[in-house]
Amino acid sequence: MAIAEWPTASGPADYALFVGETCLGIVEAKRYRKNVSAAVDQAERYSKGFVSAANADQWDDGFVVPFVFATNGRPYLKQVETESGIWFRDARLPSNLRRALMGWFRPDELLSMLEVDKEKAQASLAARSFDFGFQLRPYQKAAIEAVENTLATEKREMLVAMATGTGKTKLAIAMLYRLLATKRFRRICFVVDRSALGTQTTDEFMSTAIEGPKTFGQLFGIKGLEDIKPDPETRVHICTIQGLVKRVLYNNDPADVPPIGQYDLMVIDECHRGYLLDREMSDAELSFRGQDDYISKYRRVLEYFDAVKIGLTATPALHTAQIFGDPIYTYTYREAVVDGWLIDHEPPIRFQTALSKAGITFDVGDTVEVLDSHTGEVQNTVAPDELNFKVEDFNRKVITQPFNQVVAEELAKHIDPSLEGKTLVFAATDAHADIIVNELKKAFAAQYGSIEDAAIRKITGSVDKVGTLIRSFRNDAFPQIAVTVDLLTTGIDVPKITNLVFIRRVNSRILYEQMLGRATRLCDEIGKEVFRIFDAVDLYATLQDLTQMKPVASNPKLTFEQLFDELATVTEDDQRELVRDQALAKLHRRLRKLPSKVAQAVEDLTGETVEHLRDRLKQGSPAEAAAHVRKFPELGKVLDWNPDGKGPIWIPISHHEDSMHAVTTGYGEYEKPEDFLDTFTSFVKNNQNRIAALSVVVQRPRDLTRAELRSLRLELDRMGFSETSLRRAWNDASNEDIAASIIGYVRQAALGDPLIPFETRVQTATRAILAKGKWTEPQKQWLRRIAEQITREIVLDRDSIDQGNFAAHGGFNRLNKVFNGQLESILHDFNEELWKVA
Repeated sequence: MAIAEWPTASGPADYALFVGETCLGIVEAKRYRKNVSAAVDQAERYSKGFVSAANADQWDDGFVVPFVFATNGRPYLKQVETESGIWFRDARLPSNLRRALMGWFRPDELLSMLEVDKEKAQASLAARSFDFGFQLRPYQKAAIEAVENTLATEKREMLVAMATGTGKTKLAIAMLYRLLATKRFRRICFVVDRSALGTQTTDEFMSTAIEGPKTFGQLFGIKGLEDIKPDPETRVHICTIQGLVKRVLYNNDPADVPPIGQYDLMVIDECHRGYLLDREMSDAELSFRGQDDYISKYRRVLEYFDAVKIGLTATPALHTAQIFGDPIYTYTYREAVVDGWLIDHEPPIRFQTALSKAGITFDVGDTVEVLDSHTGEVQNTVAPDELNFKVEDFNRKVITQPFNQVVAEELAKHIDPSLEGKTLVFAATDAHADIIVNELKKAFAAQYGSIEDAAIRKITGSVDKVGTLIRSFRNDAFPQIAVTVDLLTTGIDVPKITNLVFIRRVNSRILYEQMLGRATRLCDEIGKEVFRIFDAVDLYATLQDLTQMKPVASNPKLTFEQLFDELATVTEDDQRELVRDQALAKLHRRLRKLPSKVAQAVEDLTGETVEHLRDRLKQGSPAEAAAHVRKFPELGKVLDWNPDGKGPIWIPISHHEDSMHAVTTGYGEYEKPEDFLDTFTSFVKNNQNRIAALSVVVQRPRDLTRAELRSLRLELDRMGFSETSLRRAWNDASNEDIAASIIGYVRQAALGDPLIPFETRVQTATRAILAKGKWTEPQKQWLRRIAEQITREIVLDRDSIDQGNFAAHGGFNRLNKVFNGQLESILHDFNEELWKVA
């Protein structure tokens, strides 16, 4: 690229940027302290007055040179954004806004940008069909449309929140195919947070057919994790966030630092992973030294590239919204369960041992074996004070083999290794995972006579060839039971997981939801209908309300960071008030022994003392409190800071005997399944005239539409009455496992209808319909197909036939002709027969 000063009738611009004989950019240079964003106006004026035979084309508003820049030589600083960095505007469209850059574009990047016609590409996207080599689900299509509509508004950061297991990678493949095929973007960086996820993503991109037999990888040039630099023809480059940090922030050779325009779109998968609360970091992440540092580098490396950023996550965190904005599209786990795309879980099975109930206590003067955390040596010491450990401390602050042994023995009674389905166990630490593997092997061998050694394996970052082991867990018979710490908490897709076992406490809503997400995927291969949760540390009860974005009861273990995160996030006033009050209670306690360094740090951050902060939160409304903590996202971390704290150098080893105290099934606030069912009956009877869909189910089930059924299921789910929980409670209360539909449970509660397996109802209704008329053989076959679809979907209506499995056969209109215009009546007759009292 040639750089030249040049005169115009309106005065001299500082620099013109030429590629060949064509001027692609005008640069207005200002003095160091001058506002730089406003100087773009001057560069625009020069662009309009530029005269050159090679720049014959004019853009909108008379611009001759397409790209304009302004700079005062100051490095970019977000705190003084308008007075630093290199400001840039693509002048070809009036809607293109000016923005700050971290560096200069290279000549080939400017030429590539010139080839992108955003208006043409957006029009092409709007007209393009959603036909691929695979079928998109309705919510995936809706998410892509939300992204494309947002792109038309020139918004450059966006967040898509979709539940774990709903197919974010398939969505990304379809979305990127459309964006590349229409030339909306020229090169895309797909960012993952771990190498294992990068390998998995590359495999999917290379194997997913999208145009006939041609895969995405065959249509577009792809570079994987092993490729540091994309080639000119590369369209998708898959990178880890750690790799980008190393290349951008810690590159020893300035020539090897990637240019800011290397990508014009970045898709960040699992973008919540800047949030590392209560998570044991891998070796790679230890280089970031902690959460604050990690988020800082995470944000800096994303801001470095001048690209549109799309974050994908199942669990948005507060910092995620600060980077990407509020979600432009959300599809929750509960919606996916109601729609039949994900698997629900039964109420958790809680293991309470004698030690987990009472805790572990060492009296003053007791001889205690301790593990030196620095040397790994075991030595004896005398307890100087009484030492007390609760279950959340087990296997972190105190090693207790008897507890793990009792849990493993009970687990062996509930899981038969000869049956299909895999089990994922969450341990507290890598060393704890070793203990669990050993105890599980002994327990299963004792329960079932023998078990192969390879059936139970530890899968953490410390094991040999961990990638191969993860693939074996996903694809092979062994290992059948995997014990992990954090390696398998996000992104790893193993549909055969039917059991989750928690032998560790976590304090992070995000981490907890990611753990649950490991078992939510459908798996028709093994006939998976639900998954089970085995909870040995009372984790489910502690975090279940929090995972629904409701604040939990006051808990001294909650940090200021967690409380302020929730206060800034929840939307209901009663929720805000509860979290605000919890934060105030904790703040009162903190003020009694507040280190002077923390007090000064709070004042430096907020401009007020901690006492003034307390009074502000107390005297203002919950909404005002939430708004205030949003202004200072680092405040919680500062208040949690312990400047004089030092980690323990030893861990006690407990030999206290343990035994199973109780094994119970949790129904939220209800102790017994009968109580849960009674509450459900009361809810149905008290609301059948208030909730429209509930009234239809009780009084006119033949008129129920699929949309009404969905709204009813979501409402019941919101109240805690999922179909899975109702079935489990009925089983526990009556010892009958009846696969009735949600409609069956509602009508049983409201009218006392007998609870009958839904498949039996469909078979009875089908016999009644077939007996009503003289059907042709093709009509009989279609009636049986309709019955099969009703068994799966409960309700069939005109819309569902047009969108579902019948769509390929011509949908409603084609099928209506088969039945001589009587299809709608037949569907109503099916609904009528289904709910006749037996």
